[in-house]
Amino acid sequence: MVQRHADKALVERVKQLRTGLAGTPLIPLAHDELDIVAKLEFCNPTGSTKDRSALWILERAISRGDIQQNTMVVESSSGNFALALAFYCRMLGIAFVPVIDPNCNAATETHLRNLCRHVEKVSQRDAAGGYLKTRLSRVQELLMECGPAYWPNQYANPDALDAHYQFTAGELIKDAGVIDYLFVGVSTGGTIAGVSRRVKEAFPRSVVVAVDTEGSVIFGGPPKKRWIPGIGSSIVPPLCRQALIDEVEIVSEVRAAEGCHELLDRYGLFVGGSTGSIYAGIQSYFARNRPTGPRPTIAFLAADRGHAYTKTVYDADWLRELRAEAARSSSPARPHQSDIEGELLTCTP
Repeated sequence: MVQRHADKALVERVKQLRTGLAGTPLIPLAHDELDIVAKLEFCNPTGSTKDRSALWILERAISRGDIQQNTMVVESSSGNFALALAFYCRMLGIAFVPVIDPNCNAATETHLRNLCRHVEKVSQRDAAGGYLKTRLSRVQELLMECGPAYWPNQYANPDALDAHYQFTAGELIKDAGVIDYLFVGVSTGGTIAGVSRRVKEAFPRSVVVAVDTEGSVIFGGPPKKRWIPGIGSSIVPPLCRQALIDEVEIVSEVRAAEGCHELLDRYGLFVGGSTGSIYAGIQSYFARNRPTGPRPTIAFLAADRGHAYTKTVYDADWLRELRAEAARSSSPARPHQSDIEGELLTCTP
């Protein structure tokens, strides 16, 4: 086995960057029946919750010697994780190649091409109707083609879970107090795995609700084409198996987009598609489960800002076409946990 030694200069530099993640605000949202608090993760330096996992994964890999100054970082991402890695790798002077697909927003792709010398873009859909497996295959090819290379593998890297356990959930618990319900969108699994475990430790009676999108296969639903990045997956990410999930709420992409508009119109929150999905999930969940006792406290993560979605979710013509596409391919939705038989629901530490 090759003995790796940490690059001391990189170790010091990445520690300095960590001071830039000083925490994100928690704000209350006015509601007639619920005490809803939103943790504004889009206030992180690159605009999403992915700052947490991207910087921590890099920091831990550098400390182990897995990343040196001449290492090329290669990763598959639908947008936010790639942006976060691109930013921190640029700050560290490390080469980064993101592997993206046509669902990557135009603004995000332009940003990545300005930050990275090379961007790989796949175009072939996988068997599940998405691009994830195609992206992952291209990542493996690049790892073989490049010299020293490192794959963060956000779908299985325990450092991704640890980042959200330590930092995201730690802040949430400190600022929110007792949490009765926690709603988290699911894609790579790191966020919900880390946050759910920490919240369950602090508040064992808290109900963790995973929000997923129609067309995602994470909880056993039928695959289909999806247009909004940042939520859902064509595979069951290994990190999801470590999440502590009580219930699942499946949200259509139309309702996700409408959720974005409702957050903007009612609260002035300009958010991305995954956050709109979570807000729509809160609405549908409590439409079926109206609280009868004291007002419960509901916490959720506003995972990213809406700037990258101006030509999609916030574009009237795009939303009209999304509704038309949904009408053409409509199938019975499975809106809540009782319809889902998934092993994630029975996960234990």
